[in-house]
Order: sequence, then structure tokens, then C-alpha cells
Amino acid sequence: MTYSNKEESRLRQLSEKLLAGIKGGSPISTSKRALTDLRSVITYHNWRYYQKNDPLLSDYEYDQLFKHLQKLEEKYPQQRSAGSPTAHVGSDNGGIFPTVAHLAPMLSLDNTYNTSDLEEWDQRIRRITGQSAVEYCIEPKLDGAGISLIYRDDQLIQGATRGDGAEGEDITANLRQLAFIPATIPFSNLGIRLIELRGEVLISKKDFIAFNKERSKLQLPLMANPRNAAAGTLRLLDPGIARQRPLEVFLYQISYYELKPGKPVPLVLSKQDEILSVLSQLGFHTTYRQQKTLTGIADAIAWCRAFNEKRDQLPYEIDGLVIKVNATYFYSALGMTSHHPRWAVAYKFQPRQHNSKLNKVIFTVGRTGAVTPVAKIDPVSIGGVTVSAVSLFNEQMIKKLDLRIGDTVLVERAGDVIPHVVKAIKEVRKGTEKRVIFPHTCPACGARLSQTPGEAQWYCTNPHCPAQVIEHILHFSGRKAMDIKGLGESHVQMFFDRQLLKDIPSIYQMDYDKIAALEGWGNKSAARLRKAVEHSKQQPLDHLIYGLGIRYVGETSAKVLAGAVHQLMDLADYSVSQLAALTDIGPKVAASIFEFFHDKDNIRMLQKLAHLGVNVRGK
Repeated sequence: MTYSNKEESRLRQLSEKLLAGIKGGSPISTSKRALTDLRSVITYHNWRYYQKNDPLLSDYEYDQLFKHLQKLEEKYPQQRSAGSPTAHVGSDNGGIFPTVAHLAPMLSLDNTYNTSDLEEWDQRIRRITGQSAVEYCIEPKLDGAGISLIYRDDQLIQGATRGDGAEGEDITANLRQLAFIPATIPFSNLGIRLIELRGEVLISKKDFIAFNKERSKLQLPLMANPRNAAAGTLRLLDPGIARQRPLEVFLYQISYYELKPGKPVPLVLSKQDEILSVLSQLGFHTTYRQQKTLTGIADAIAWCRAFNEKRDQLPYEIDGLVIKVNATYFYSALGMTSHHPRWAVAYKFQPRQHNSKLNKVIFTVGRTGAVTPVAKIDPVSIGGVTVSAVSLFNEQMIKKLDLRIGDTVLVERAGDVIPHVVKAIKEVRKGTEKRVIFPHTCPACGARLSQTPGEAQWYCTNPHCPAQVIEHILHFSGRKAMDIKGLGESHVQMFFDRQLLKDIPSIYQMDYDKIAALEGWGNKSAARLRKAVEHSKQQPLDHLIYGLGIRYVGETSAKVLAGAVHQLMDLADYSVSQLAALTDIGPKVAASIFEFFHDKDNIRMLQKLAHLGVNVRGK
């Protein structure tokens, strides 16, 4: 299957229209034409995902379209079609490799983001099995590329992609390159002659970052996520590339087996958790150590919620958990649809990636004078947090991503990592997008910008830039520095605008009578702030050094410097080489410290702080 540029453009526009309707709560027409459009859009995005390894939609947006089609077909069964995407698995067969048959259908999974759907699914399971409480095996839902392996007489004879569920592309040569897939496994010890296994090929988060850095050096397009990188590698014609890339393989299921004549069914095959255990013992990577077996859907849901909180501790990406009926002897009775088995369901976590529109770029100035571009985007919920602003880091990043105002961009937020733009969806550009122009002067004070050789960051050269001064005060009063409670961002801005604050020493010269008279303050609030300011004077020296905001000096470096001197001004007597000789203080940091303590304005500031009673002595 291929699409013309004109047809791709039409389907992309139609996708935007359908998603906007679903988001806004507008019902999609149930006419034959409307349902045909919805099916065409989903089929197109299956093609982008499985065959091009370059999806235009986030997983969440795709799931919205797919679920909506399912609901419409359930509500209006007369409108169902045998060719609907809900009736079969999206295919990754692209004609690059010959296709081979799976021994058992390789289906997708039904999925949900809602626990109420899990409870309804559990009711159906209990009704069919006759169990009052069902034992479930809960496994991480690995976000990789699906594969099928066949062993005959203990030898690997075939490896294939998911394909259309019935047939996949023969990638045996590529899979043989991976150390995680042994060529020989003693299944005969279990009495098994022929066996088909299911698994995922993936790249760890750490290896994916290194992989993309290498691609960046070679000026190759960056991969949007580990799954795309893994899937793309498996379908390259040169098997040697698969051997060079950091691919890992995790198995999660036995889909088919034939026994040797006269051999009984191994008892370990009756439970999914035991299957994971025996596959691990045979030498495969599995999620056995991360899986959990629980009885009853309430405990299963509680486990899913708890696991979501620790998903970032895993070395690889997951987008949810798979809940399976643990007793495999129920699988035949529970059956399957043409799309998914009924004995398993995926509980998906809130999405980590989402498409949004880049409306404008503003430029902020930090305490070091660094000018940082920030993208203002349409608000989107990512990982349970509404994101409307995303750091673009520097001019180089804007150029690398080729970002333009009006672009549709893929935004990612994972764990403690700040939200960032993964890529611009260039295919949906309309021609009206505008290039992002990086300023040559400071957006806060108008001073010229300069760039240190070898760095991507531009800096404001004016040390009295109001934006820098405010950021310096905020850093100095922060919890890890002087810990002055009451001097948050809004209050510092208020005091600065009213000339109650002008620099760091002025913190210890504030007029508390004027502060008490400000709206929202009062005598008690002003007294609390005064107490916090006075208390900060006795902070240890390392807190003061960190609070000064010397470029490249963090908490650890500040402690090293404080431990090396009797009082703060002793640091002015150190040479660059003496500073660099201190533990964890390299040449770059040493040069910055030396420059700071040989600047006349900085020396005057330090002398003033000491005069105002701030502790400048070490232990």
C-alpha cells in the first residue's frame, strides 16, 4: 500500500478534523461516508506506524480514533465492515522481505485508560469462566516492535514481524544477529517438538539517548522514540546493522506448541506466570521479575496504579500494563476476536507524548544571562499534567528540529524530565508557517548578545539586566541557597517593580514598613519575612557560595570551595590552577570562579554582604 502526496494531505487534514470533533464532544456522523472516512484515516495511520515507522499521531490520539470507531460500530452494527481496522491487526508487511505464516494468529490487544473498563472486562471473564474471583498475571506492556519466533527440534528456524496477524515478514537473518535470541534452546526437555514464541524487540532508554546522539553527529534524522528505532532496524536489509545496534529482546508468551509423541503437556504451561519463569530459566529475557500475580480485579487495579508511579525506574519504555488471565486453560473458552484475545487487556498509562500546535516562541533571560527560547503551544495533557510551554533550550536546537511558528509538534514529558519537543510534523505543514528568528539583542534590556566559543547558548552581556537581577535574587533566596521563605517569584517581582529590591545586598536593606503597606501583606507577613531574612544571615558558607550563582558552581562544588577556605574572600587569592586542583573543580569551573572573584562589582557585593552581617566564614 502506498499513498500519493495529495491523498496523504487529505487524510492528515481529515485526521485533524476528526480529532477536534472528538475532543470537543461533537458526534461524528454515522453516515456510510463518515464511517468510511474514519476507517480510511485509521488505516492510513496504521501504515505510517507499522510500515513507515514514522507515526504522525501520538498513541493517545490514535487510540481516540480507534475507540471512537469501535463504539460507533458497536452502536450501529449494521454499519460494520469486514475491511474495518477494528476487524484485523494493523500490518507492517511492506514488501521488503518475503512473508511467512504464523502458527497462531498474532493479534493486537484491546486497551483502555479507564479502570471502569477493567471492571467490566473482569465481569465478562468471571461470567465465562464461572470463577468468583479470577487470578491475573500483570506484566509491563513493553513499547517495542513485536516479533514471533519458531523453534523446531530445539533449533531456531524462523523469526518474523507481526505483519497482518496471520503472516509477517521473514526477518530471521536479522534476528539471528541478536545475542538475546539463542539459536538453540532445549525445549525437548519439556517434551516440546515445535513451539512459537512472542516477544518485543526494544532499545533501553539509556541506549536510545546514545543512539540519537550518534545520529545527530552524523546529521541523520533523530528517531522519535525507542520503538521506532527498534522496528526500523529489524526491517533493514543488512543484518549486520542489527548486530551493531543495542537491541534487546523480551519474550512474553507461548502462542503455539506441539508435543513429541507420547509426551504429556508440561504442568508449567498451565499458568502464564510459570511460562514467564520457565522462559527465563531457558535463557530468554522476560518480564518475570516485574510481573505480579494477583487474585481479583480490585487488587490488579491497585497494582497498576502503584506501578505507574515507578515506571521511570525501569531501564526501558513501557506505556502501560497487560492484565492476562493467569490460567491458560481458560483461553479456549474465552476465545478471541479477529483483532484481540478476550483473555488479556492492556491498561494504558497517561500518554507521555502528544501532538500540539506551536503558536509562538518567547525568549527568557536566566540569572547567568542565558537567553532561552520557550515554545508556547496549545495546552495538552501529558502524563497527567497540562503542558502549555516547552523549553527549546537554544538556537541550535531550533535549527536542528527545523521548527516554525504554526508547526504541529510532537511534545514529550517523561518522569522528571522537563517537557521538550521531539520533532516537527513537517508533513502537515500548510506553507503558512514562519521561521523562528533568534534575537541579536537581549529581550529584557536590549543589550547585545554574545556566544562563548564552543557553546550553543547566547548570553546577555549586561550584568545589570533586570531579568538577570531578578533571577539572581530568586536563586540567592532559594531553598538550596539562603532559604529565605517569603521571597518567591511573585514577591521578588513585586518588590523589584517598587524599587524595594534592586540587587542581592538589598535583600538585607528592605523597608518592612513599606512592605507591610502593600496589598496582600500586613505587619504579621512583613515580620515573618524579616525573621526569615535575618535567619538567612547565619546560613553555612556553602549555601552562600551556591547562592551567589557563579556559573558552573553547583551544590557539590560550593561545599568543596567552602571547605577549602577560612572565609569567603580567601578564594580571591587562589589561582586557576589551584582552584582546578580542588576535588570536583575542573579547569572550566575554576576559570569561572577565578573570573567571579576578580570582578570589582562582585567584590563590592561580597564586602557589602559581610558588612550587612551575612556569614562569610567557613567551619
